[in-house]
Amino acid sequence: MKRPAAVRLGSLRLGGGGLFLIAGPCVIENERHPMEIAKRLQDVCSRFGLPLIFKASYDKANRSSIGSYRGPGVERGLAILGEVKAKLGLPILTDVHETGHVARAAEVADVLQIPAFLCRQTDLVLEAARTGRVVNVKKGQFMAPWDMKGVMEKAATTGNRRLLVTERGFTFGYNNLIVDPRSFPVLRSFGYPVVFDVTHSVQRPGGLGDRSGGEAHFIDTLGPAGVAAGVDGLFMEVHENPARALSDGPNAYRLSKLERLLRRLLAIHAAAHG
Repeated sequence: MKRPAAVRLGSLRLGGGGLFLIAGPCVIENERHPMEIAKRLQDVCSRFGLPLIFKASYDKANRSSIGSYRGPGVERGLAILGEVKAKLGLPILTDVHETGHVARAAEVADVLQIPAFLCRQTDLVLEAARTGRVVNVKKGQFMAPWDMKGVMEKAATTGNRRLLVTERGFTFGYNNLIVDPRSFPVLRSFGYPVVFDVTHSVQRPGGLGDRSGGEAHFIDTLGPAGVAAGVDGLFMEVHENPARALSDGPNAYRLSKLERLLRRLLAIHAAAHG
């Protein structure tokens, strides 16, 4: 199947034959943590010449419990992300959950992300696309891959074709997700680069009762499988100590292991698509 055209993001080329990485912690935990993670990610990716987009959320609106940590909020959170962008020169991705946050987030973020639960929210998708920023739409856990065509067509009606579409697993019974590799060529047929959110795909939504669980040990299996299947980019939530992460720790990848995994992924990519 023909590979979608690349999406330009500053000096970066997303898709079109290369591989890129979206990575960072699930949520902004404090003032210093995003910068620390971003520096380490930048160092690792620079060794491989791998395009990197740093991600973190200023507000996690979709939480299992009312007592779960959500983040510092839009104003403080975007200021922290803006500092990462200014000091390290990295492009920034963050989630938007409300139309009222979109314009403010677009002042800082280079990529606006539509969370999986909200991919059918027409007003949110359109508002994000109208900014002209790159928009990454996550496929809902309840959506067949071919049903995402309408979502992407909504975004494209704004004239913005700087779009990415992300697979993050499909609901499989209670508190479980599964990835169907057939999803990747279906999503690619829409004409946009396809991202594989390998860390959320091993999540166990609500699996720990008041919070989500996960099976992070399967990341080392699913990541290579996705690259071999032809995804354009990988999305990974990483943390230096997943057991202490304030959000999504059970499905986060340990930062110290990332370099080894990336080396393997790039070797697979070269063998499969070189």
